[in-house]
Amino acid sequence: MSDLTRKPAATQTQNLAGAAAVGAARHAATRGSPLPRHRRIGKHADEGHELSTFGGLAALSLDALSSVAYGPEAMVLVLVTAGTGALRFTLPLTLVITAMLALLVVSYTQVISAHPEGGGAYAVAKANLGRLPAQLAAASLFVDYVLTVAVSLAAGAASLGSVFPGLAHHLLLVCLVGLALLTAVNMFGISESAKLLMLPTIVFVVSIFAVIVVSPFHAHPVAKIGTSLGAFRPTTALGVVLILKAFASGCSAVTGVEAIANGVPAFRKPRVRRAQRTEVSLGVLLGVMLVGLAILIRAHHVVPRGGVTILAQLTAGSFGTGWAFYVSNLAVTLVLAFAANTSFGGLPVLMSLLAKDNRMPHLFYLRAERPVYRYGIGALAIAAALLLVAVAGETSRLIPLFTIGVFMGFTISQVGLVRHWRSMRPPRWRLRAAINGAGATMTAIAVVVFLGSKFLEGAWVVVLVIPMLMLLFWRIEVYYDEVARELRLGQTPPAPHARASIVIVPTTTISVLTELALSAALSLGDRVVAIAVAGDEEEADHLRDTWGRWACNVPLEVLLDPHRSLVHTVLRYIESLDAHDQRVMVLIPQIIPHKRRHEILHNQRARLLESALKARTQDVVIASLPFHIDD
Repeated sequence: MSDLTRKPAATQTQNLAGAAAVGAARHAATRGSPLPRHRRIGKHADEGHELSTFGGLAALSLDALSSVAYGPEAMVLVLVTAGTGALRFTLPLTLVITAMLALLVVSYTQVISAHPEGGGAYAVAKANLGRLPAQLAAASLFVDYVLTVAVSLAAGAASLGSVFPGLAHHLLLVCLVGLALLTAVNMFGISESAKLLMLPTIVFVVSIFAVIVVSPFHAHPVAKIGTSLGAFRPTTALGVVLILKAFASGCSAVTGVEAIANGVPAFRKPRVRRAQRTEVSLGVLLGVMLVGLAILIRAHHVVPRGGVTILAQLTAGSFGTGWAFYVSNLAVTLVLAFAANTSFGGLPVLMSLLAKDNRMPHLFYLRAERPVYRYGIGALAIAAALLLVAVAGETSRLIPLFTIGVFMGFTISQVGLVRHWRSMRPPRWRLRAAINGAGATMTAIAVVVFLGSKFLEGAWVVVLVIPMLMLLFWRIEVYYDEVARELRLGQTPPAPHARASIVIVPTTTISVLTELALSAALSLGDRVVAIAVAGDEEEADHLRDTWGRWACNVPLEVLLDPHRSLVHTVLRYIESLDAHDQRVMVLIPQIIPHKRRHEILHNQRARLLESALKARTQDVVIASLPFHIDD
C-alpha cells in the first residue's frame, strides 16, 4: 500500500465544489484510496480546521443519513405488491437491517483502527488480497459512485416533487438540471467549509426525529397530499422470495456507513478515537431513524401515493402541509443533493489512482489549472446522466442496482481486514478478525440475496457491468505493460548523442507567420528548408520568383502535385531524406485566434499534416509554432 500513499489523491479534496465539497471529498476521495498519514485533507484541514465529531457527521455521513429518504420506501414498494397486509413485515425487516447496520458499524470501527490513513475497499484489497480482488473492488466502487449520484438525485427530485406538485411530472428534467449544476461547480473546483453542511444536516435530522416523536399523537392525513393509486390488491403471493426482495431493497438504507472509516485523516486528534465515536453516533442516529419510520409506516398503514414520497406523507402527518412541511422536505432535497456530490469527490480520485496503477487511461490522472480531475468528473456526469435517462429518473428502478456494488465493497473491505489482522497479529487480533469476518459473512450473504431476488429486476446489469469493468482494467494494464516493454522502462538506455539536423517548414505564402517560423527554425537546426506545393510548373515558377525577391536566405523546395496535397508531398520529401545521418524536424506554424469559436476557421491543413506525420513517420520531431491573433 505504500505506493498508493505516495499519490497526491488528497489534494483533490481541496477543490471540490459546492457547500458539500469538502465533506464529500473527504468521504469519497478516500473511499477507494488511502491518504498519507502526514497529510491533512483539504485546504481547511491544512489550516487546522479538522473535523469534530459533529462536523464529521455533517461532512461524512450525508450519504448514509439521507438513505432514510428512499430505503424504507423501497421496501414498502415491494411489500405492497402482496397487499397492504404485507406492510406488517416492514418493522421486522427493518429490525434485521438495523442489526446488520450495528454489525457494520462495529466492523468499521475496526477498519478505523487498522487503516487510520483511510482504508477504502480498493486500497485494502490491493494491500491484502491481490490484483483480482482489487480490480473487483474498483469496479464495485465505480458502479457505487455512479449509482450514488443517480439515486440521490432521483430521490431528491421526488422529494422536491412532493413539495411542488408541478415538478412531479418532470422528475427526469429536475435530475438532469441538478446533475448539470453539480458537474459545473465541481469543474470549477470551488472549495467550501464543511461547516456549511451543518445547518441542512441539523434541519434534516431534527425534522426526521420530530416526525417520529410527533406523529403518534396526530391522526395521519395521508389523503391530503398526493394522489390515490387505488386499492392495493395482491398482485403476487407473500412468500420468502418477496420478503427477500423487500429486504434487498431496504438494505439501500445502510449505504454510506463506510464513509467515516475512510475519512479518518480529516478528524481532529485523537483522530482514531474521534472517528470511532462519529461512526458509532452515525449508527445510532441511522438505526433510530430507520426503526422509528418503520413503526410509523406500520402504525399508520402508509402506502405509496402518486406524486409524493413515503417520507413526505409521514411529514405531512406530523406537521400538516404548512411551513414545517416545506422546510423539512427542502432539507431532504438539499441533503440528498449533497450526498450525490460525494461521488464527484470520490470517483475522479479513484480513477486517478487506477490511472497511476495503469488500469485506466492516464488522462484521468491529469488535472486542470484548478487542481480537479475534470476528465473523471466528466465521465461520472455522462455515466450518471445516461443512467438517469434510462430509468426516467425513477428511484424505484435504481434501487435493485444500488445495493449490490455497495455490499460487494463492504465484503471485500471486511475480508481484507481479516487478512490484515492475521498478518499483523496485534493484541486481541482474533476478536478483531472475528468481528470483520462476521461482517464479511453477513454482507456476502446479503450480496447473494440481492443477486437472487433482484436479478431479473435489473441486478443483471450490475452482474454484467462489473466483469466488463474488470476486463477493461485488465486490458488497459496489459497494454501499458506492453508499452513499457517496448520503451524498455527500468533499463538503462544508450547515452544520447547529437546529430546534424534539418528543419522543414511547410509554407503556402510569404507572410509574418512565415518569417516567424523560419526565424524559429534557424534557431533550432543546422539546416532549414521551406517546402511549398505547386499544381504545375507555372505555379512553381511563380513561387520561386516571389521567394527569390524576398531574399530570406532560406532555400525553398517547390514540390509538384496536381492535387496540391501538402500532406503527401511533405511525407514524400521526408522519405527522400537520409534520416540516418541527420535529425529531421517539421515546424508547423499555426494561427491561434483570439476567440475560440474562430478556431474552426484556421489550421485545418496543419492539423492534417501533424496527424499524418504522427501516424506514418518514425524518428521525426514534430513541433508547432503558435501565432496569436490580437482582438
